[in-house]
Amino acid sequence: MSAFHQYVGFAVVAVFAHGWVWGLGAWITKRGPGERYWLWLTVAQVVAGAQALLGIVLLLMGRRMATAGALGDVLHYVYGLLPILLFVFAHVVARAGNAKIIGIDRPVRAWVPFAWTSFICFGLTSRALMTGLGIG
Repeated sequence: MSAFHQYVGFAVVAVFAHGWVWGLGAWITKRGPGERYWLWLTVAQVVAGAQALLGIVLLLMGRRMATAGALGDVLHYVYGLLPILLFVFAHVVARAGNAKIIGIDRPVRAWVPFAWTSFICFGLTSRALMTGLGIG
């Protein structure tokens, strides 16, 4: 793994951790996360997209993970790219204002799908980082 891709990987995990903890705090206090949450969302999406793009560029350049093996390679790519799809899904749910798409017929505050997405993406990107580092 290139050193830069590795450092950005740590940043992506931290950004997602920040987002789900922020969302959890907003839920516990029964208040919205505030206007700065949307700035965080922009940063999170840009950083995740840049990291995925950097990984794709490394892959196209022929760079492979030296430590993972075939299954680790595949998992690394899945864990690294799935957050992009989850953000698209979160945007669909937030725009609809409900979660009917997943079988929940009640209103959803716009920030909630992004808090859940950041929680899931925290786990996915943590695993991507671990497979890239050859851990587990």
